[in-house]
Amino acid sequence: MSQKHYVDVDETPQISKLLPLSIQHLFAMFGSTVLVPILTGLDVATALFTSGIGTLLFLWITKGKIPNYLGSSFAFIGPIIAVTASHGVGTALLGCFLSGIVYIIVAGIVKKAGVKWLDKVLPPVVIASVIVVIGLSLAGVAVDMATKVTVDGQSQMSLTSIEISLVTMLITILAAVMLRGFLGLIPILIGIITGYVYTLIRHPELIDFQKVVTADWFVAPPFKFGEVMGVIGNGSAWIAALVIAPVAFVTLAEHLGHLLVTSKVMDRDLMKNPGLHRSLLGDGIATSLAAFIGGPPATTYGENIGVLAITRVYSKVVIGLAAVFAILFAFIGKISALLMTIPTPVLGGVSIILFGIIAAQGLRMYVEHKVDFANKRNMIVAAAILVTGIGGYKISFAGGGLFSDLTIDNIAFSTFLGIFLHLILPGKESAMGEASREDEKQIA
Repeated sequence: MSQKHYVDVDETPQISKLLPLSIQHLFAMFGSTVLVPILTGLDVATALFTSGIGTLLFLWITKGKIPNYLGSSFAFIGPIIAVTASHGVGTALLGCFLSGIVYIIVAGIVKKAGVKWLDKVLPPVVIASVIVVIGLSLAGVAVDMATKVTVDGQSQMSLTSIEISLVTMLITILAAVMLRGFLGLIPILIGIITGYVYTLIRHPELIDFQKVVTADWFVAPPFKFGEVMGVIGNGSAWIAALVIAPVAFVTLAEHLGHLLVTSKVMDRDLMKNPGLHRSLLGDGIATSLAAFIGGPPATTYGENIGVLAITRVYSKVVIGLAAVFAILFAFIGKISALLMTIPTPVLGGVSIILFGIIAAQGLRMYVEHKVDFANKRNMIVAAAILVTGIGGYKISFAGGGLFSDLTIDNIAFSTFLGIFLHLILPGKESAMGEASREDEKQIA
């Protein structure tokens, strides 16, 4: 009898293991989630609160079967900044609210149409390539965090950052590979704590505790319930908000990719059970609610999917408790301030591992489905997806008009390109992979 080597969604670890497992997920998402409000002028505490509430809603809507954490979406940064500057934050939040509605509408369409059509447009060679892109397209971000420092607004290489990130990364790798039992399940947490302590000892000047000292114990996030309601009757605000709403079509591709990665990590078809329509609905409601409260739009997080892949702990309780912690920390100023003191190179060191793990899942899919790269068609489709996605091929609409300041990011573009090439090129059966064709023969 084969032994199960994972903790499933309906299982709950002991409290002594549950707390650090949840905190590990909180640390994984924290840096990126708070960066979005910092860049867009929204409130950090509100972003933490909406990420927690959004995650709990997502878990409920997906019946607890998709253990994804929802954090702030980077795709909306540019449009939020542009619309806020020209029409105010209320109009920008209205646009984000409408983006969530787009998700909800698409979820309804998917529920009616089903997901069988996805098998035709997303064969293994396309899915695996997109998964690799999701991981490696973030490689530059992780490496910049790990090796550079910003001085007078300019990013430059820093030996100190390299030192800290290498120590953090090495400890994380050793913890993941060599530790057994419970300690082997929290390598990210061990890496971050070790990197933090190492920085305190070797480079204490990089950690500023003054912000922790001056922060209040209790803070009420400045929710902006009235911002969206204040512009909802303004026709010009609606027109400007429509600049942001189409971004939903870009993040839909990212959402689909993340769900495919999670399915591969968990070795089950989440597209069918609980269903793509449920995950889209959960993400859409979380996005609209966040905007209504005053937070940035929500999205599933690659960092946390990486944690799932390393730990093989899929418990919905672990993710749910991480969301509860995020909500609580939104009201506890000193803890939020303490988390903000985590050095960027420390987060960069663990991010290298997390993003790499996602890419490795795509490579694993190539192997498991026996994708034939001796076939010229498969090579071309994979090459186009990988180079445009990893290379950062983006399309930005500048100037005036409805789609001004809209950017189709590299992940979305490479996904659309891969689907397009698969649909127009002859020899579609080769894209399924030998393993998939063998399964079809057995079923027949």
